[in-house]
Amino acid sequence: MTPAVTAFFDDATNTISYVVRDPAGTAAAVIDSVLDFDYASGRTDTASADEVIAFVEREGLDVQWLLETHVHADHLSAAPYLQERLGGKIGIGDQIKIVQDTFGKVFNEGTQFQRDGSQFDKLFVEGDSIHIGQMRLDVLHTPGHTPACMTYVVGDAAFVGDTLFMPDFGTARCDFPGGSSEVLFQSIQKILALPDETRIFVGHDYKAPGREDYAWETTVGEQKAKNIHVGAGAAQEDFVKMRDERDAQLAMPKLIIPSLQVNMRAGQMPEPDEQGDVFLKVPVNKL
Repeated sequence: MTPAVTAFFDDATNTISYVVRDPAGTAAAVIDSVLDFDYASGRTDTASADEVIAFVEREGLDVQWLLETHVHADHLSAAPYLQERLGGKIGIGDQIKIVQDTFGKVFNEGTQFQRDGSQFDKLFVEGDSIHIGQMRLDVLHTPGHTPACMTYVVGDAAFVGDTLFMPDFGTARCDFPGGSSEVLFQSIQKILALPDETRIFVGHDYKAPGREDYAWETTVGEQKAKNIHVGAGAAQEDFVKMRDERDAQLAMPKLIIPSLQVNMRAGQMPEPDEQGDVFLKVPVNKL
């Protein structure tokens, strides 16, 4: 099965969202949607999500799933907005519970914040499968960037989130709480064990030096041969040393504070106060 894949690139966060459809029908899923957020003003906007909605409506698609590859630290999820407009169930890996416990403490959420993943409609574990029309989607647990990272394999397409980038850019950072370069290396081997012709769709692209255009589609074979961090038979020990040293030099993502608070709630904002106003917290010296 070769699913039809349409990509939507968000310039503000370098995120790629995907609509994956059954080529034999109208069933579809949306992977890693984006809610626009201006940090300076605290204002949200739905322009990116509306582009996806317009495409779905124009094509007459039936959105059955709204999938998150992980709890993103660089953009807010638009899953609840899309669910209201298009329907579908919101799914993520079951290790979201670890992420919720970790960041529930960071943001001092208290006992009213549920840490059981109940904000999502479906929590996936390794080996789960679902159907999108006639297409079967298989779930791989690929942690390392975060504990809850999942790869969704649909026919000849694999949606890897932040685990792998384009071959000339490498791999995801592992320095967030619960991340591990050793675990990431092992997860990547799981992805690279897929057939060489498997199409890989990445979650972000930042244009590696010397490349003029953004890109988001590659193959397992190309990753195995050319990925600058794990290709050509790279050893785990060398990868771990490189990844840990590189991560120590990286700044936090610009939207990590609002993103984590919203995304660990399946894209919902925190509960409003008595006046109906919503607030996000800024933890000091916690990240």
